[in-house]
Amino acid sequence: MVHSPTVALKPPTYADVERAAQTLEGVAHRTPVLTSQSLNKTLGAEVFFKCESFQRTGAFKFRGAYNALSNLSSAHKKAGVVAYSSGNHAQAIALSGQLLGISTTIVMPHDAPSAKRAATEGYGAQVVLYDRYTEKRDEIAARLAEQHGLALIPPFNHPDVIAGQGTAGKELFEQVGELDAFLVCMGGGGLVSGCALAASVLSPACEMYGVEPEAGNDGQLSFRSGKIVTIDPPRSLADGAVTTAVGDLTFAIMQKNLKDVLTVSDQALVETMQWFAQRMKLVVEPTGCLAAAAVMQGGLAIKPGMRVGVLVSGGNVDLASYGQLMAGSINAS
Repeated sequence: MVHSPTVALKPPTYADVERAAQTLEGVAHRTPVLTSQSLNKTLGAEVFFKCESFQRTGAFKFRGAYNALSNLSSAHKKAGVVAYSSGNHAQAIALSGQLLGISTTIVMPHDAPSAKRAATEGYGAQVVLYDRYTEKRDEIAARLAEQHGLALIPPFNHPDVIAGQGTAGKELFEQVGELDAFLVCMGGGGLVSGCALAASVLSPACEMYGVEPEAGNDGQLSFRSGKIVTIDPPRSLADGAVTTAVGDLTFAIMQKNLKDVLTVSDQALVETMQWFAQRMKLVVEPTGCLAAAAVMQGGLAIKPGMRVGVLVSGGNVDLASYGQLMAGSINAS
């Protein structure tokens, strides 16, 4: 029997982020950093958008997935991988498996955006559907791993996943230098904790913030209380960030390295999506707008002259929903 490689693991360090960067060299895209002169003028600051919407599979998740699959043992690679995801981690695992010759099975919610499910299947993964409001995806994935001898790669609570995601932050600091603040969208905390590891070495004075949807503030509750808080499955346009709890690995890094965890409303996400489309000509999914919304909607007090990094995490959104959201319908499904 091949067991999951995720038991009793310790949090990664910046050295792991550096190793992940070497693994991803020539495989992951070095995504662009864009700015808006009008926004900078309005805020009296410099805002740098790290656009992971241009990453392979359309989101940062490829970094962590490819790094995790690359580091599997030969036995795990032969047996195959199971993962659970609302979409972006799913696509990332599927493409990484395709590139590395590893079979993949993905547990996805039945209401995941159809574009994300289609892309996941297009990369060759087998999709198993579940109801996110009545079933637990981690239990389903663990059962499949046990039944079929698969390696389980969770979407955030895994050292190789965290280290891989951290390469996005590492790149940003290499591209623009040190920052005063860095805001990163947050679901389970893999991206923000990985980026925090990069900031701790490359820009140690930088204040790190996680940003969650208002309806799914488990990370904020956990960070401010000092212990992991679990909430009921939230409902938000930010489908990639509707987790019920952060991971123990990510939480350990967050506690040590974050300044705070902020939240934004779905309405703010819609307005930010519209701004990206109108002013920057970028297609950004709701989850990808979290950090930017906190900057533009006043969630973070911006002081004159500040240099602020914003992680734009992805651009995978159904065209039908995107059209509705551009027209102002917050109820787009």
